[in-house]
Amino acid sequence: MKRAIISDIHSNLEALEAVLKDIDSQGITEIYCLGDIVGYGPNPRECIDLVMQRCKVCLLGNHDQGALFDPEGFNVGAEKAIFWTREQLEEHHGNPAESLKRWDYLGERPRIHKEGPIVYVHGSVRNPLNEYVFPEDIYSPAKLQKLFSLIEKCSFQGHTHTPGVFTEQCEFFSPEELPNGEFDLKSVSKAMINVGSVGQPRDGDPRACYVIQDEDRVIFRRVPYNYELTCEKIYAIPELDNFLGDRLKEGR
Repeated sequence: MKRAIISDIHSNLEALEAVLKDIDSQGITEIYCLGDIVGYGPNPRECIDLVMQRCKVCLLGNHDQGALFDPEGFNVGAEKAIFWTREQLEEHHGNPAESLKRWDYLGERPRIHKEGPIVYVHGSVRNPLNEYVFPEDIYSPAKLQKLFSLIEKCSFQGHTHTPGVFTEQCEFFSPEELPNGEFDLKSVSKAMINVGSVGQPRDGDPRACYVIQDEDRVIFRRVPYNYELTCEKIYAIPELDNFLGDRLKEGR
């Protein structure tokens, strides 16, 4: 078993294309997406189309749900971006069938995918759509203990845009703290793996992030992309806050 796991693309076409190219260069053909294809970025239609073509499994993210229904708990910038995203998905540019196909795809996404002792979610095993599990939650042992009680072996998740590994011992390891950016699932009884974000990293590294799941090995990958082009697109769209472009340059 060898697959790529991506998450939180957020309508960033340049980042997604770079990540897919990196995945292809390693001969990996099976891709799982943990949600948030859309939101924040300038290319929602193109990103949905690529995910439909390339991903074997794709889950629903909170921004995907926000585009389908009314966004809940979003800040002003995120809310404006999701309403603009909805408008882009409603425009069919002479091809209503393609527009309907994208809506149907988002609407059919499951919230959880399970394979034996391994579970795939967007947020957490307790709340697959909306719960954040941040690195600082290692100082909230009751929260982590509850989450780990719901995990048989491992969960793969996104949502925070911060990659790394949580262990049952209330430890968090960033990819930089792992030997060669790799983690052996056999070394622990249980783990939560945050795969980071393709389209909007927030760990201080502007490069796109994803992981490779190779049997019991988890390999974190960073991929440079032309974020300046993505920023220019964002700045040219009044409905998208300039901050959504600025943050891409710093990975914040």
